[in-house]
Amino acid sequence: IVSQVFGDDGSLVGEFYLERRIVVPVEKMPRKLIQAFVAAEDSSFYQHKGIDYFGIVRAAFKNLLSMRKKEGASTITQQVTKSMLLTPEKKFSRKIKEAILAKRMEEKLTKDEILYLYLNQIYLGGGAYGVQVAAETYFGKNVEQLNLAEIAMLAGLPKAPNTYSPIKHLDKARERQAYVLERMVKEAYITPVEAEHARNTPITIHPMKKVNNEQSAYFLESLRIQLEEKYGEDQLYKGGLKIYTTMNAGMQRAAYES
Repeated sequence: IVSQVFGDDGSLVGEFYLERRIVVPVEKMPRKLIQAFVAAEDSSFYQHKGIDYFGIVRAAFKNLLSMRKKEGASTITQQVTKSMLLTPEKKFSRKIKEAILAKRMEEKLTKDEILYLYLNQIYLGGGAYGVQVAAETYFGKNVEQLNLAEIAMLAGLPKAPNTYSPIKHLDKARERQAYVLERMVKEAYITPVEAEHARNTPITIHPMKKVNNEQSAYFLESLRIQLEEKYGEDQLYKGGLKIYTTMNAGMQRAAYES
């Protein structure tokens, strides 16, 4: 989780992190955002107990027909297990562990708790981990402010975040958005009219401005040394600290420019 540095007026002036992630509760996420990810990534999420056996058979059949691996069958629970508890190595033994842990996770956690982990953990391209940072990175918004068109575009990213990046390949992102909307209609999360409206909604990309800028580099580096000595690397780069400082951003900018 990102550790944030605030200036004397409460404005954000810097960040320290290994993965840029801001955790948000499920209640803060639009219901349609959750439905979009479920429809696109794991349509039987609310029915299965960690493993989608029918999905495995369907994917195996499609892959056999095409003579190459085109479709995976990992559930959202398995994806959480793989990203948080296991290494990414492609071995049969890892898949067995993944299945066992996914079943255990389903026994211990509610579906909303699993979605909380998934939607805050997942990599969505552009250095963004989790739906909140992805919403900021692509649309300059908080996750609760997203409209259906933007939600569907985000939900299309897990398959290939760089290929479907709205910043790099808006045309491909639009194609993937259409697929997600189609899946949402099929799962009865939205109506065909809502899907058509979302397809025709203009997408405006507002890439997030860089927080750590040149003018505050010396100040942040001095701060980083103090914090690392006091709290350690792990806490500084992963602990989601809120750091309140004396820095006046306007005066800092004026001093830097002069």
